[in-house]
Amino acid sequence: MRIILLLLPSLFLIFPGGHAQSKKSSYQYNMDLTKVTDDKLQVELTAPKVTKEEIIFSFPKMVPGTYAIEDYGRFISDFHALDKKGADLPVQKINDNEWKISKASRLFKIRYRVEDSYDSKLPGPSIFQPAGTNIEEGKNFVINTEGFFGYFQDLKDTEFDVTIIHDKGFYGSTGLVAEKTGEPVPTLPSEKNPPSSDRRMDRFKVENYDRLVDSPLMYAKPDTAIINVGNTEVLIASYSPNAKVNAKQIANTVKDVLMAQKEYLGGKLPVDKYAFIFYFTDLPVTSYGALEHSYSSFYYMPETTIDEMEQQMRDFVAHEFFHIMTPLTIHSEQIQNFNFNAPEMSKHLWLYEGVTEYFAGNVQVQYGLITPDQYLEISKFTLDQYKDQYYNVYQKGALIGLCLDLKLRSLSQGKYGMRNLILDLSKKFGKTHAFRDDLLFDEITALTYPEINEFLKRYVGGAERLPLKEMLGLAGVTYIPEKTVRELSLGLTNKAIGVKEINGKQMLTVTNLGALDIQGKVLNFQADDALVKMNGEDLPPLGPELGNFFGRQKASLAEGKMLSYTVLRKNDAGELKEVELKAPVEKIEIKQAHLLSFDETTDAEKLLVRKSWLTASQ
Repeated sequence: MRIILLLLPSLFLIFPGGHAQSKKSSYQYNMDLTKVTDDKLQVELTAPKVTKEEIIFSFPKMVPGTYAIEDYGRFISDFHALDKKGADLPVQKINDNEWKISKASRLFKIRYRVEDSYDSKLPGPSIFQPAGTNIEEGKNFVINTEGFFGYFQDLKDTEFDVTIIHDKGFYGSTGLVAEKTGEPVPTLPSEKNPPSSDRRMDRFKVENYDRLVDSPLMYAKPDTAIINVGNTEVLIASYSPNAKVNAKQIANTVKDVLMAQKEYLGGKLPVDKYAFIFYFTDLPVTSYGALEHSYSSFYYMPETTIDEMEQQMRDFVAHEFFHIMTPLTIHSEQIQNFNFNAPEMSKHLWLYEGVTEYFAGNVQVQYGLITPDQYLEISKFTLDQYKDQYYNVYQKGALIGLCLDLKLRSLSQGKYGMRNLILDLSKKFGKTHAFRDDLLFDEITALTYPEINEFLKRYVGGAERLPLKEMLGLAGVTYIPEKTVRELSLGLTNKAIGVKEINGKQMLTVTNLGALDIQGKVLNFQADDALVKMNGEDLPPLGPELGNFFGRQKASLAEGKMLSYTVLRKNDAGELKEVELKAPVEKIEIKQAHLLSFDETTDAEKLLVRKSWLTASQ
C-alpha cells in the first residue's frame, strides 16, 4: 500500500506556482519519473521554515492499515541537507528512519535517492506490496507516498506541495484532486541541454503528512474507467503488463457491487472522489491483497483474466470501499493522531477490519449479488480462519459484526441492525471527531440497548467465545461445530502443503506429512515433494487460478478412478527428478467444521430477523 521524485542534483528547478520562491509555509517536493538511475529516483525538497538549530527528518516506521513494521527509511540513500548556497549542513543518521540535521535554521533544501521495495534485496522486514514502492522505468511507478516523502517530526501538520514530472504518455491515477495536471515542464535559461518536450508535470497539495500518506498514486500508460456512484466519481485504474485485464472489464465487474454499497449506506457516500488502483504482476506470488485509504485503495494481484478473478475482485472491492465508513468517518484518537514512528494501536481492529469484512458479504446477499446459501458458505470460511493473531482479529471481527447485527435485529424486531449503528456512529463523530478508545462500548450502548453493552464486554472486551449457535439461531440458522462425513479427497489438506522456492520458482510443496489425509498417505507423498502435475495436467502458477484448478480436479473425482500427481523429488544423488504417484480414489472419513444451514421450520419471529438480515430494506 511508491515511487520517487527526481531532480537534477546540480540545480534547483523553478516551476510556476512558487516552488523556487518558497513562502516557507509548506513542504515543496519535486520528483521526476523520467530520470531513473540504477533503479533509483532522486527526491528534492524545498523545506518549510525551520527555526531550531537541530531538527529530526523522518520516514515512517509503520503506516495505518498494515499493522506491521516497514522501516521505509531503509530505502533512502545519498541524503543531503543544503543551505541556500548549496553547501552541505551537518547530518547524522540516527536509525533506519531518522536523520538529525544540525544548523537547521539555515536549511533550504533536502535531497536524497530512493530505492523501490518491490525488487529490493535490502535487509529488514518485507513490505506488503500494496504498501510498497515500484520503479519500472518506462513502464510503471507505484507511489505509496510514505516510501518517498519524509517529514519533520515537529512539522507534521504543515501543508505538502508535491510536483511530479512524468512522460507525456503517462497518467497519474490517485484519489487526490490535482491542482494542475499535464502542464509542460518549463525550460530554465541556465540549462544547456533543455529537457524533452515530451515531459509533463502534475501538482498536488495536501493539508498535512497524514493526508499525504493516505494518498497513493500510480503512473503508467493510461488504462482507466470512471463509474459515477451517486454523488461520488469512482476512478478505476489498471496496470496489466501483458494486457490480460483492463480497467473497463474491472469497472463492469464491480459496478453493481458499488451501486449496492451506495444504497446500503443510505444513498449518499462521504467522499466526492474515490480511486481503485490495480497493479497486476506477472511474477509468481505467494501472497497478494489490498490496502485501504480514505479516498482510494491499492490492489496488488496476480495477472489473470477477469473471469478467473471475478468474484474475488468483487469481494476485495466491497471490503476496501467500505473503509470510507471505518476508519474514515468512525475512528479512535489513535487513528486520527497516528504516530508514524512510535505508533499506539487502537483496540478496535474488530471494528475497522472485521465489521468492514462482514459488510462486504452482507451487502452482496442483501442486493442479490450472491444467494443466501452462498452467503452461508462465506460465513463458514470465516469461521475456519482463526490462525495467527491478525487473522484472529480480522476474521473474528467479521463474526463479531455478524453476531451484533443479528442481536440488534432480534432486539428491534428487524428494524435496526449493524448498518444502522455504523451510520449513527458516523453522524455522531464524522471525519474530524475521534472517539476515545476506552469509551466506544459506552457510545454504542447509548445508541442501542443495554444487552449490547453486556455482549461487547463479554465477547469483545472479554475472553468468552462468541455464542455463535445462539446468535445464528436468532435468524433460524442451524450451526453444527463439527461432524464426520465420508467423501472423495484429493489427498492434500491446506495444512499439509506450503510454498518453497525450487530452481528459482515458487512451488507448492508437501511440508507437513502428518497433515495428509488417508488418501494422501496412500499416494505416498514424501516431505518436500514439489507439485508439478495433477492427473497429467500442469499446475497453474501461484494465484487465483490454483483455487479454480483444484476445484475442477475435485469435481472430476470418481470412486475407483485413478488419482495421480507428478512431483519433483530428490533422488539419492540429491538431484531433482520427476516422480509419478498414483492411487485409486476411495471415499474416506473427513471431519467437516462449522456447518451452517437454514432451518425451514423456524418461527415467524426468527424469519423476520432473517429477512431483515438477508434482504435490502425497501
